[in-house]
Parts: sequence; structure tokens; C-alpha cells
Amino acid sequence: MLEPQTITDLNRALRASPKGFLIVDSGTPRYAVLDYATYKGLKEQRPKKILVTGGAGYIGSHTARLLRKTGYEVVVFDNLSTGRREAVRDCQLIVADLADRAALDKLFAAEKFDAVMHFAASIEVEESMADPQKYFQNNVVNGINLLDAMVEYGVKKLIFSSTGAVYGEPEKIPIDEEAACHPTSPYGESKRMFEEILKRYEQAYGLHSISLRYFNAAGAWPEEDLGYRAGAVSHLIPRVMDVAAGMASELEIFGQDYETPDGTGVRDYVHVLDLARAHLVALEKLAAANGSYVYNVGTGSGYSVSEIIDKSMEATGRMIPMKFGPRRAGDPARVVADTRKIERELGFRAEHDLNDILQSSWAWHKILIK
Repeated sequence: MLEPQTITDLNRALRASPKGFLIVDSGTPRYAVLDYATYKGLKEQRPKKILVTGGAGYIGSHTARLLRKTGYEVVVFDNLSTGRREAVRDCQLIVADLADRAALDKLFAAEKFDAVMHFAASIEVEESMADPQKYFQNNVVNGINLLDAMVEYGVKKLIFSSTGAVYGEPEKIPIDEEAACHPTSPYGESKRMFEEILKRYEQAYGLHSISLRYFNAAGAWPEEDLGYRAGAVSHLIPRVMDVAAGMASELEIFGQDYETPDGTGVRDYVHVLDLARAHLVALEKLAAANGSYVYNVGTGSGYSVSEIIDKSMEATGRMIPMKFGPRRAGDPARVVADTRKIERELGFRAEHDLNDILQSSWAWHKILIK
């Protein structure tokens, strides 16, 4: 089996072995298995210029970088409220807000986009409980501004950054895409609402979309100077790394009375590079098909907060003192993805395990604290 390292190598290898199957490697992540006919067809259809909203943020910046490494032209649109300007490299950055329809019109009139990847959103569950208006404004109303601009300027393909939070407290584990959606937070509700809006826009205006419901994003790409922003205090693994690095004295665990084996919440942690790769695979799907689709993106494995702490101590070689606090509003007990649909229909499977996530997080954290 051949493993070309660049798109040039891929073209050369495919011509030399037109019937062979290949694992395509774009930098670090491996992202597809193709034969020559499939690759040639996708290459001819593949969108070339991509607008990435929220492309200076955590997941958006990883995806934008992977798009560039794979040969796409990328324009990032971000208001930098939480994003990092320095995370945007080798592509155009438009500093503006989705609330500004005039800025969107100016951009879409000047550029011919083949597709949009929409990451820009407010994403903190706890904050959404205290300030739901912000979440419905940013995640729904401002998102409609983007959709309306796409419709007006004839851009018909969208990959939407959704979330496993749309499910709320699941009735069974793992959670498949047919499970009922009962979000427990305005954050999850705002994402669910936007998914429904996308279905209506597909029916009425022919705007085709894939919503990726990903679970707990984690990890980093330190070799590319990419990772979570400093001060990402609501996310477990960055907070664990803060304590391991001596930047915080102890870790507060929110809740120890959940109906889980050790009483702490269980989550499905998926490496940010796998999430980025899932967006590229979804983009290939939309290049060749129309419609409105939803896919979970996770690993299918759940780890409790206590397990994450134990494994983080192994990964860092540091002690992590902890204390227990009350549950956070809006947090379900267990959230684990059923990933069979995306494996079956898109051939996608997460390749990075929890150890990869923790090792890359620790490497990135050491960069942050220098």
C-alpha cells in the first residue's frame, strides 16, 4: 500500500498505479482512502476557494490550516473576539462580524466562494445558561445573515460546526443521529435551531449542507503552532494542563454524583485534527452530492473526568490536585457518540486516541506558558 506525502506525490502514485488503493497523507493527518477513478472524479469536482467563518478560533484554525495544506484557497472571516490572529497563516483574514451584513455583502461580491465552513459561534454552555440572548443572537440570527448572503451570491455548499450538545441528556449510549434532540442549554438549543434552519434553506433555496455534530474537541497541533487559546477555563483538558504546569493550584471537578461508574461526567473526546479532517471529508461529500446531512463526529469511547485526570498525570508526569464542586447547569451525565453513520457513508474514522490528545495538549501547553 502506497502512502504519498503530498498531493504531487499522490498524483504521481495514482498514475503509476491506477488500480491501487491509497491512503492520502496531507501533512500529519491521513484523510481518505481512494482508488484512481474516485480520486479523479472528486478532484475535478472539489471546491477550490473556501470561506471559513471563525477560522481564527480553535477548531476553525486547525481546519483552515489543513485546507491550505491540502491545496484549497482559504479566506478566514473572524471578529477575533476569542480567536487568535496569529493562528491565521498563509491565507486572507477578514476581521469583521457576521452581524454586519454590509461586510458580508462586500466580501461575497468580491470573492467567488465554492463553499463555506461555518465555525463562528459562542460556545460556552455555562455562559449560555446565564446569557441566552447572546447565544441566540450570535449562533442563530447572525448565522442567518451568512445564509442569506450565500443565497444572494449563489454559494450553495455549507459545512456547519454543530455539536453533540443538541442531544441533551441522552436516552441511550452511544448516541446516534436519530436520537431525539432535547438540548439542556441555550448553546445546544441554538445549534439545534440552526440545523433546522439549514434544512429549510435546502428545501427553499437549494443551499446544501452537512452539519457535523462533534463531541468534546481536544488536543492540539503544536508542530503548526495551533491549539486552544490561553485561558480556556471551561474546558477540562486545558484546565488539567494548567494545574500540571503549576499555573493553577488545583482542579475543580464539577459534580461527583452523576449516575456514572465513578460519579463524574463521561465525555467522548475527539482530537481537533480528526475534527478538521472530518470537515475535509464532508466537503468532498458535498462536492459530489446535494442535500442536507447530519453526522456525529467522535470516537465512540467515553472517559470520565476522573479517568482524564489519571491519564493526564501519566502523560505529564505531574500530580494534579483536585477538589469537588457542584454540578454545572446544563451538563448531562454521559455523552458518547455513535459513529457508525459517518464511517459507513463517508469512510471517516477518528485516528487519534486519548493519549495522542493528552500528549499534544501537554506539548501545546508548554508552548503557551513559555
